Amino acid sequence: MTLFRQINSLLFGLFLLVMTSLVYFQFSQAKDFMSKQMESDLNNTMTSLGLMLQPHIETGDIASAETLVNVIFEGGFYRKVTLTWLVDGKEQVWENPVVIEGVPQWLVDLDLFEVQKKQSTITSGWMQLATLEIEGHPALGYQELWRIMNDTVMILSFLFILSIFALRLRLNRILKPLNKMAVQAKEIAQRKFGDDIEMPKTTELQELVTAINSMSGQLKNVFTTLEDEVSELKENKLIDQVSHLPNRQYLSAQMNNWLNEPGYGGLILAKFDWLEEVYSKYGYQGRDEIIKALSSRMKEELPEIADSIIARIANTEFAFLITKAEHHQIEKYLQTLIRIINQEITKAGCLANDKFYLGVSQRFDNMQPSDLMSQTDNALQQAYRENKISHWIDAEQPQKYSRAQWRSKLEDSISNYHFIFQWQPVLNMNTKEVIHREIYCRLSIDESIVTAAEFMPFIELLSLGSQLDKCLLETIEQQHILAIEPQPIAINLSHDSLIDVNFSIWLAQFLRKASHVERMLFEIPESTLLSSFEQCNNIAQVIKAAGAKIGIDHCGRQIGSLDYLQKLQPDYIKLDQSFTFYDKLNQSNELCRALMNVAKGLNIEVIITGVEDQEQLTHFTRLKANGYQGYISAPEDVVVK
Repeated sequence: MTLFRQINSLLFGLFLLVMTSLVYFQFSQAKDFMSKQMESDLNNTMTSLGLMLQPHIETGDIASAETLVNVIFEGGFYRKVTLTWLVDGKEQVWENPVVIEGVPQWLVDLDLFEVQKKQSTITSGWMQLATLEIEGHPALGYQELWRIMNDTVMILSFLFILSIFALRLRLNRILKPLNKMAVQAKEIAQRKFGDDIEMPKTTELQELVTAINSMSGQLKNVFTTLEDEVSELKENKLIDQVSHLPNRQYLSAQMNNWLNEPGYGGLILAKFDWLEEVYSKYGYQGRDEIIKALSSRMKEELPEIADSIIARIANTEFAFLITKAEHHQIEKYLQTLIRIINQEITKAGCLANDKFYLGVSQRFDNMQPSDLMSQTDNALQQAYRENKISHWIDAEQPQKYSRAQWRSKLEDSISNYHFIFQWQPVLNMNTKEVIHREIYCRLSIDESIVTAAEFMPFIELLSLGSQLDKCLLETIEQQHILAIEPQPIAINLSHDSLIDVNFSIWLAQFLRKASHVERMLFEIPESTLLSSFEQCNNIAQVIKAAGAKIGIDHCGRQIGSLDYLQKLQPDYIKLDQSFTFYDKLNQSNELCRALMNVAKGLNIEVIITGVEDQEQLTHFTRLKANGYQGYISAPEDVVVK
């Protein structure tokens, strides 16, 4: 029970007790007063009636005596009158039935008033003529008692109701700071730190509000410090200090990730010998200023053409990993890059189209990072030998289908639910028990199995992500895959689905009808979360409202802030595979530990991905992550029962 209800109940009970006491006191006083009033009336009536009857009894005028007694009964306040003539012993009795109007029968049945009788002897001198006995009627007592109590209860009830409303209003004002503190405490427990609570007027509550505000501020500073530590470590280890671009280490890790996942694009290596000429003219400070200006322009203009990672990998060498671009987009990217370089060369006082070389190559199936780097470096060396601005190794591999054919075949396969599922277990770091399973899909196209590595680039290229996710979820529901194993199943949502408002509406309807929703885990890639937070947050709220859970995939891959963890409050994060790549270079400890501290501080579980062998697993065990996933436990076929 809330404090408001407890105080309200206590005051309600006390007020009710006081009101009941007042009603009882008023009832007793009214009852005693009416008893005495009826007794007094009975005495007066006895005296006056005796005096009026005396002359008539002396003369034996019975008719006149009866008339006087009947007058008394007209008032209805007497129940019985008995007149006994002593001369001959004759007894006359007048009775009035007990009928009380305007009073409920249950009150009359309580017999609150005792029977009141008065008896006297009528005399003439020393001679006794008759005896007179009068029994009072309780009607007047009950009527007055009912009227008084009715008025009393109505007035007290009105005051009671008025007091309750006033009490609730006042309590709401008094306890409003406590309610705010309760909300603030819940938010602190959820690692959400809002504005300070306004200081109340109540002295005792002021100290409590001050303590809550202070605690919230200190915890906020702790988490801000942890986030700053992660950002600082990224700056120191993964960012070039002059250009503020990613360095070779970051590029290598992201290239490794990119080639291990479905995708399309290319790589450009650039060598800027003209920077040496700038150095000889203006020194290293002048050269660094030009590098900063050049880097700023490249970061501003090139990503608008295609998603890319721009890195400075040596003094005069830059790399451009274009992660989502077809041949014509890479061409446009290259042309824009050449334009930017020439403009900055001219500003530096050097000759345009001179002393810089670009090597370009595209990604092909089953390509290794070393293959892509070697191929692109060969193109760069060829441009240098031929003294050309750029050289493109255009060994474009033949496509299995044209773009139109891919669209037709993918739409047909997806709409007909031609899915073949595998899943990979995520294991507990200590017990090796399965925490959940991540589900992967393959498609049956032209009676052959097509892996995600083959079709996902075209899913993204043709914007079929929402359609794929809808049909995939419907297939999981239809085939009762969630019921096969007791562990939850993680489902990756595509970029298209996350930014599609209609998908969010569809997902809410789907989850309302789906079975085993509590076993569903939906994973959102960090890149989409950073670029489209509001859309991702809307879908996350839909998922949480339905009882499912949220995870962040590729966490830590981007160089952006981690404040989205505090805003979104996911149930778990999966660290990007780049951390296992850094581990091979003995570079992951500090950054990985700092990121895990941020997550654990927000009560978010941490899962290591890309674990290949027992040696890596042993290393990450020391960091006390919750679980791990990788080729150490390979994907398995889903057997539908």
